[in-house]
Amino acid sequence: MDTIVLKFGGSSIADDQKLNLVADKITNLYKKNHNIVVVVSAQGKTTDKLISEAKELSEITEDREMDVLLSSGEQMSSAKLSLLLNKMGYKAISLTGWQAGIFTNNTNQNAIIKCIDTSRITKELEKRKIVIVAGFQGINENMDITTLGRGGSDTTAVAISAALRAKNCYIFSDVDGVYTTDPNRLPEAKKLPALSYEEMLALSSEGAKVLHNRCVEIGEKFKVPIITKSTFNNKPGTVISDIIEENTIKSIVKKDVSRVSIVGNGIIRNTRNIKDILDIIEKNKLDMLAFDVSESKISITFKNQISDNILNEIHEKLLIK
Repeated sequence: MDTIVLKFGGSSIADDQKLNLVADKITNLYKKNHNIVVVVSAQGKTTDKLISEAKELSEITEDREMDVLLSSGEQMSSAKLSLLLNKMGYKAISLTGWQAGIFTNNTNQNAIIKCIDTSRITKELEKRKIVIVAGFQGINENMDITTLGRGGSDTTAVAISAALRAKNCYIFSDVDGVYTTDPNRLPEAKKLPALSYEEMLALSSEGAKVLHNRCVEIGEKFKVPIITKSTFNNKPGTVISDIIEENTIKSIVKKDVSRVSIVGNGIIRNTRNIKDILDIIEKNKLDMLAFDVSESKISITFKNQISDNILNEIHEKLLIK
């Protein structure tokens, strides 16, 4: 029986209505004879709320105590989802990060997973239970709670997938995949059906808020296919894997710090694209501070912050065919 891992972000489980929607997605997959492991984030803005409350008590916060506090958000989510699934007639169990066997180094607030003892998860799956793991957290050698940093639930999900040799790892959120550029900025943005790990890492490093960098690194190392999908529709998502398609530009990312990056495998060998970009820069009389080209990315840093109109022009020239 195949094991699949599903991760749901905070916006996907923000309230009871959304929890019920998530429960339906989980049970539909469970009924297809899969072993199901679910990783959850804290609901909605819970983490931000906990940070704010802590700072109201003390301007100087201890990292260890913040990990104890912040990890509670994911534990609440996992317990609520388990309660709901059991009410629906499905055997489910919630596990904290340490109950799930996630061992990290001793760094609080930004810990790195060292290993995962999957024995507890496997034991529960053998009973045909849906296992719900609190994301973003683990335990160190001192038996202290640690957290993995913002976006760490993605890393939890992919790391568990690797440890269990899961068939796929699905990352559900409020977006239905990776786009050629930010669809909130440019309506013309197109969804990408597939990306390589290298391309996704390049996008993440430039600020594309789709996947946590470290989860992509783990996916690449252990060859875990990562599928990004929307919780709120059934459209195909974007598959991130080691399969590299044609050498072509895949996406354009604009950072608010006046940098634009164009990502795609083999981009360094396409001199036509480089010329097109330079022509746009010259036509608009933009002052460059740096123009860096690597195997899978061109990054241009400008003297002044550029407008979305420039992003649109580059997008149309390179990606709209």
